[in-house]
Order: sequence, then C-alpha cells, then structure tokens
Amino acid sequence: MNKWLRRALVGVLVAVVVVYVAILAIVYVFQRDLQYDRSGRVFELSETKLSGAELVTIPNLDGSSITGWYQPPAAGKLLILYFRGNAQSFSREHERYEAFVQAGYGFLAFDYRGFPASPGEVTEAHVLADGLAAYDWVKAKGYPIVIWGRSLGSGPATYVASQRESDALLLETPFDSAVAVAGDRYGFLPVDLLMSDQYHVDQWIKDVTEPVYVAHGTADRTIGVAHGERVYALAPNKDELWIEPGADHTDLWARGIWERAEAFFVRSEAKLGR
Repeated sequence: MNKWLRRALVGVLVAVVVVYVAILAIVYVFQRDLQYDRSGRVFELSETKLSGAELVTIPNLDGSSITGWYQPPAAGKLLILYFRGNAQSFSREHERYEAFVQAGYGFLAFDYRGFPASPGEVTEAHVLADGLAAYDWVKAKGYPIVIWGRSLGSGPATYVASQRESDALLLETPFDSAVAVAGDRYGFLPVDLLMSDQYHVDQWIKDVTEPVYVAHGTADRTIGVAHGERVYALAPNKDELWIEPGADHTDLWARGIWERAEAFFVRSEAKLGR
C-alpha cells in the first residue's frame, strides 16, 4: 500500500476516534440536559378551574422541598398521586387534574427538584426521594391512594409502589428503563456506561404487589410500545395492557385513557372490598 494512502487512512481513523470521543464527552457532560426538559412556566391555580385545590410545599428529609397542587377527594373517592413526565412544569397538565376533580377524585401533583416549581438539582436519586416524600405527605391525609405515572413518571411511580402500599398502579407510556430508551436512540454509544439516571422500572416492577395497568400507543416515537409491553410482562399483579393503535406519546389522554383509568380504579377498589 502506498505510504501516502496509509497515512491518509490513519489520519481518517484518528479523526473518527477524536470525533467519537468528543461525542462521548459531550453526551456525558450534558446528559441531564438531553434527558430532562426543565423549561416552561408554572401556571397559577387562578388560571385553572381548580377552585378547591391548594398550593403545597412538601419537605424532604435532607431539608429540600418540592412544590405541587393538592386537593382532597370527595367522600368515598380515591386520591390520585400523579407523577408527571420529563417536560416543563407539572402545572401545564391542569386539564387532567380538572378532570380528576370533576369526577370526585382528589389529587397530588408536583414538580421534582430541578423543574420549574421546585428548586434544586434534578437527579434520579432526587426524583425517587421526591416521590417518596410526596407519597408520605399525602398518605398522612388518610385517603386511599392510587398511583399514576406518565412517561418519565413511570420511574418514580413504580419505585414508590415498590416501597409503599397503594391500591393500584397505572403506567402511561412507561419505559422498562430510561437507559434502554437511550439505547434505542443512541445505539452507537455505550449509554449503559455513560448514563447516570437509568430508572430501572424493570427491576422495581417485580416488587409491586398492587394491580398494574399499562397504556401505550403503537406509534409512540418517544418511548417505543415494546417498553410498555415488557413492563406489563414483568408485573406480578397484572390488570390490563391497553395498546392503542396509531397513538403517539402524548395522544392517550385524547384517546380515552381517563375513562379507562376510572374503570381500572373501580376494579381495584372492588377487589379490596371498598
């Protein structure tokens, strides 16, 4: 081989390695900016139809706190502990909470640390601790609790359900792990080595004794439907797997998940004799 050709090939190889290492470094340093969208504003309760809800601050054991909205349920109804996804503030989903309240359900929804309503740094450890703090705070109110986790929220929702007692666990567009989702997107990178916040739902779900309902869409481009199918397969106490044809990541509310959720909660309560 011509020595100039050899030098050119070595030069190309070195350039490829340098670029690849640079990509690894950028992904590692900025991984949480890629994983979490902490932009957006916090809606005021006065901008919603939640006339009976209140702004609450929930303390953590380490002295930090999280901020959310809380409303107790009507007599004989459940309280929904809602774990939001990874984008902007929990308050942007106020139409969901309005539907809960209109049907008589109570709710607690909040921002994890590092998101608009709750100061601090977002990490997996903080998100999980915030989830436990929210559960413990609302459990003290004395109402029966069901847990609803959406997207990223499927991580802390499943973790809390594995550590605490509730009446049901609903997972909307869940992943079996966040690192598996990253692997889907960045298969050319060793994401299992790079990623700090991996959220292993596939491990936690095995310790969940509550009835589990999983909802996913076949056209989900954010978290593929196979993730939801795998989560459901691992659940010890299966209730139902709803796969909606043609639904993308944010379509399930408009496709009727609330009506299905209500029926699931009623089934779960009937099994408990309530």
